[in-house]
Amino acid sequence: MRKFFTQLRRFDAYPKTTEDFSIKTFQGAAITIICFSIMSLLIWVELMDYLTPNVTEELFVDTSRNPNIQINLDIIIPSISCDFLSLDAMDSSGEQHLQIDHNIYKRRLDLEGRPIEEPKKEDITIPTKANEVANKTECGSCYGAALDPNRCCNTCDEVREAYRERRWAFPDNPENITQCKDERFNEKLSTAFSQGCQIYGSLVVNRVSGSFHIAPGRSFSVNHVHVHDVQPFSSTSFNTTHKIRHVTFGTSIDSEAHNPLKNTIAVAAEGATMFQYHIKIVPTMYVKRDGSIILSNQYSVTKHQKVVSIMSGESGMPGAFFQYELSPLMVKRTERARSLGHFATNVCAIIGGVYTVAGLIDSLLYNSVKLMQKIELGKLH
Repeated sequence: MRKFFTQLRRFDAYPKTTEDFSIKTFQGAAITIICFSIMSLLIWVELMDYLTPNVTEELFVDTSRNPNIQINLDIIIPSISCDFLSLDAMDSSGEQHLQIDHNIYKRRLDLEGRPIEEPKKEDITIPTKANEVANKTECGSCYGAALDPNRCCNTCDEVREAYRERRWAFPDNPENITQCKDERFNEKLSTAFSQGCQIYGSLVVNRVSGSFHIAPGRSFSVNHVHVHDVQPFSSTSFNTTHKIRHVTFGTSIDSEAHNPLKNTIAVAAEGATMFQYHIKIVPTMYVKRDGSIILSNQYSVTKHQKVVSIMSGESGMPGAFFQYELSPLMVKRTERARSLGHFATNVCAIIGGVYTVAGLIDSLLYNSVKLMQKIELGKLH
């Protein structure tokens, strides 16, 4: 057995020296501390990389049959009151959604961006004052604007609609109209440009190409033409500078392409400006490590802006306009756990590599110092 162990010792790749022959130096101690610091940092980075799932991507034709798509948005317009802003959406199928606010919240802000009051959720399908006006009169007057003499106008919106059909200009002071007294029109005029507005929430639209926009004025449709009424102001009076906190399509996923417009600031430096965002949506299937599947969307965006005024010769409406198209292809992003063997191999490579390089540096410094000492003593031959 003694002979066997004697032969076995020959395979020792790490021969040891006795402590009597070991020399410890200050530069060796400094290099050792630096060596262990670098090892610790690199191992920590490798550990974070190991704990982060590896995401692979595949591309194939989109065969999903989801009929709708959810648009999530949060946009701040710092210099236009909520009373003079509307959010509208329409799609290529011809369906229009005017003044979408039943899923959208509006929060009044001061000019510094601080909230003035709690956000309000409105529903245009149920006018808030309709019943009260109806109780006051059985058939409200349309003030001569109705094409049908038997028509009743019981709300301010119905009076406005009658005026539009006649192509008459609506009175500058609508509070003289009985149905419009509760709208506090003069109060809204006084705060039109002394307040800001945050519009946020979500809306569900048909899964086809379409558009949505935030623009000043009350929106309506005349002969299938989308129009905004900004009376008593002109459209060039509105500064549509805005900040996009987020615009996303579908459920949130971990991808920079899911929200490329995050924290985008658009400044109208030359007057009334029309901001256009052309969006290309790519449906995305995100498969997590636990097997759960998230159906969402990523997109790319192209921005364009132009000043709209008589002086510039450009037609259009100031506001933020988003036009989107759906790609026929789908991206599948799959999370996979990283290999433990790969992590262990990298850790060993870090330890061995740093230790070896540090040893070479220490040996070089030690031999250099010894050489200098010999030169000074004149012992170098």
